Amino acid sequence: MEESFVPLRGIKNDLHGRLQCYKQDWTGGFRAGIRILAPTTYIFFASAIPVISFGEQLERNTDGVLTAVQTLASTALCGIIHSFLGGQPLLILGVAEPTVLMYTFMFNFAKDRPDLGRRLFLAWTGWVCVWTAILLFLLAILGACSIINRFTRIAGELFGLLIAMLFMQQAIKGLVDEFRIPERENRKALEFVSSWRFANGMFAIVLSFGLLLTALRSRKARSWRYGTGWLRGFIADYGVPLMVLVWTGVSYIPYGSVPKGIPRRLFSPNPWSPGAYDNWTVIRDMPNVPLLYIIGAFIPATMIAVLYYFDHSVASQLAQQKEFNLRKPPSFHYDLLLLGFLTLLCGLIGIPPANGVIPQSPMHTKSLATLKHQLLRNRLVATARQSMSQNASLSQLYGSMQEAYQQMQTPLIYQQPSVKGLNELKDSTVQMASSMGNIDAPVDETVFDIEKEIDDLLPIEVKEQRLSNLLQATMVGGCVAAMPLLKKIPTSVLWGYFAFMAIESLPGNQFWERILLLFTAPSRRYKVLEEYHTTFVETVPFKTIAMFTLFQTMYLLVCFGITWIPIAGVLFPLMIMLLVPVRQYILPKLFKGAHLTDLDAAEYEESPAIPFIAAQDIDVALARTQSAEILDDIVTRSRGEIKRLNSPKITSSGGTPVAELKGIRSPCISERAYSPCITELRHDRSPLGGRGSPRTGETRSSKLGEGSTPK
Repeated sequence: MEESFVPLRGIKNDLHGRLQCYKQDWTGGFRAGIRILAPTTYIFFASAIPVISFGEQLERNTDGVLTAVQTLASTALCGIIHSFLGGQPLLILGVAEPTVLMYTFMFNFAKDRPDLGRRLFLAWTGWVCVWTAILLFLLAILGACSIINRFTRIAGELFGLLIAMLFMQQAIKGLVDEFRIPERENRKALEFVSSWRFANGMFAIVLSFGLLLTALRSRKARSWRYGTGWLRGFIADYGVPLMVLVWTGVSYIPYGSVPKGIPRRLFSPNPWSPGAYDNWTVIRDMPNVPLLYIIGAFIPATMIAVLYYFDHSVASQLAQQKEFNLRKPPSFHYDLLLLGFLTLLCGLIGIPPANGVIPQSPMHTKSLATLKHQLLRNRLVATARQSMSQNASLSQLYGSMQEAYQQMQTPLIYQQPSVKGLNELKDSTVQMASSMGNIDAPVDETVFDIEKEIDDLLPIEVKEQRLSNLLQATMVGGCVAAMPLLKKIPTSVLWGYFAFMAIESLPGNQFWERILLLFTAPSRRYKVLEEYHTTFVETVPFKTIAMFTLFQTMYLLVCFGITWIPIAGVLFPLMIMLLVPVRQYILPKLFKGAHLTDLDAAEYEESPAIPFIAAQDIDVALARTQSAEILDDIVTRSRGEIKRLNSPKITSSGGTPVAELKGIRSPCISERAYSPCITELRHDRSPLGGRGSPRTGETRSSKLGEGSTPK
């Protein structure tokens, strides 16, 4: 995104870029066919369940003025409008917890004022939304979103982990409350007797952990050894919502043998209840708000505008991180402008506004990456089988798959056709073909295992379209009519889903992975290189990684502590924004520039990842340590943000030439570059005696082990 503070320029650029691919945003979704329902259903549950929970919280905090009906209506309305008119369709909108906290604060302020009170509360919040919309308009017009360029991984990933902590906190708090008597309930009721309360709490733990464990397990169904391929794929795509239904069914097993209120279930008035839609005409009461309160509404409006500016922009940024390899342009300025109109609309009809939410937005992108992977995989599997049936050689097979892959890439009108192709063939596959005596000989699945190797060939891509966002928002709106059915879901299942969302957002977060690295035994750190890993694992000393991670952890704990402070807790995004000057002016004085670039590459100081190929002689390794393991074929790439583990491969943007295949030597007998990390992870010098650094050519000692062993 171009940094520009010229009025309206950012909005103009966003509109110019997104309008040119608007048609493809829709056609791409419809071409996916019924498969689009998998990410749609997944993100629908991720969006609807928290919104229902926040609606229950608002219902308690506002004495029933606002309920889950209003939060669902706001999420659906804003989501549908954004799917049609928004710039970035990957962004998911919903009523978030900061909005709930602000509305709770405003209700507590208004209810004790005789000239406001409960009657004019929504009318006053309408004026708050008017001021908020004006501030958002100004921020969008003046190009304030250009600052987002300065938000590096340290800010985005810290904020993502903070949201995960808040979701987990809500899950734990909800489970603890299952053992207590809810507010405004008849304390003499049978289900609130101490023995039944304990039974309710224990049953809630079973339901919550049951949902959590089965949902996490179902997401990995494609790697199961049991069941047919279509069944594993179905469970992986729809397993999470199915588990919600399954554990809701389990909650009815003791029905009839326990009091009616066990287990506790979601509560919300039906949408056709008397007075359920009184808030829709709140605009008629807005002129009755005293002038002093209209002017005073600017104060909470400023807080909400700052919250929405940050939440909305960071949610959009996390939904389009560079590792997703998105091809279409961002739309920060225009989306903030549209958010202003949506906030104004919600305020005038008396419902809480919706904004970009985390972790639902990056979860949406990840689910669409899975969809694109499946579509490409199916096409390549069919192409590979057809080529094998025609007795194609390895190079011809790879060339036909490359051609099929390029045919699946829809060129964007405003861009040059993509030159990106499949990943390279694994070296072991080339060796197998070479061992047949003739590299041009036909290959079969003993040489190229179609089901296993095609996954390694496919790069990360996302099915960028608007249809899934529209469908999930429409389904959220359908929840308003389905409220009698939703009220059958136990609250404990909801707490388990909150925990699932928190855990599901952790993979891919480098901050979390560095925390795990700190708790990894020194003698086992080398195993990191066996898995997908990032550049800093190989290039930055362990002591530096530890210091950087501890700094980030302390900052995270400070931000989390602020959320516990009444009223002021909603301003925790300001602490995240403070990381911009901290990253630019303070951290460079504490860490070396090269290390900081690998740990937290800013967009203005990116550097490509350095490929290292593990070199380890078996005999020497076994002589040095009995527990040594041979780590081979390790490559990192793309500024350290794409993590990859693969073998040396043949690079080609088209078919793989036969001459290249013949020229490849087996890595088992060829001389390979020395990786300075493997021996460092073992607290050992290289058994090869030290080789030139792939980056500079100079001989250097271990990095990752520095600072972790006594000298």
